[in-house]
Amino acid sequence: MNTSKARNALGKYGEDLAARRLTEAGMTVLQRNWRSGRTGEIDIVARDGDALVVCEVKTRRTGTFEHPMAAVTPVKAQRLRGLAERWLQEHGGSPPGGVRIDIVGVLLPDRGAPVVEHVRGVA
Repeated sequence: MNTSKARNALGKYGEDLAARRLTEAGMTVLQRNWRSGRTGEIDIVARDGDALVVCEVKTRRTGTFEHPMAAVTPVKAQRLRGLAERWLQEHGGSPPGGVRIDIVGVLLPDRGAPVVEHVRGVA
């Protein structure tokens, strides 16, 4: 399997685990892998009560260089805000609870169960 296929499979697996975690936390997943032209993609769009949640999912194998949570820089957070605005324009405007950006980090050890961390309101 080539590396981009392996990376895509790893990313999809991480997003599946993240969507399950969000659902278990009482959130409703509205959409996955929503694209806005060339400006980017939102991994998961969810509803948490009356708030819209834009969720960035980062999946890493253990032993890799950076922790998944370190991957969301201020620039990336700003881009996610812009994507959230675009999503809202297409889907009926801002919810009463506003918009929140969450990160779900998925660490895949060589052995044992994946570790899924959900951090709310990072930006």
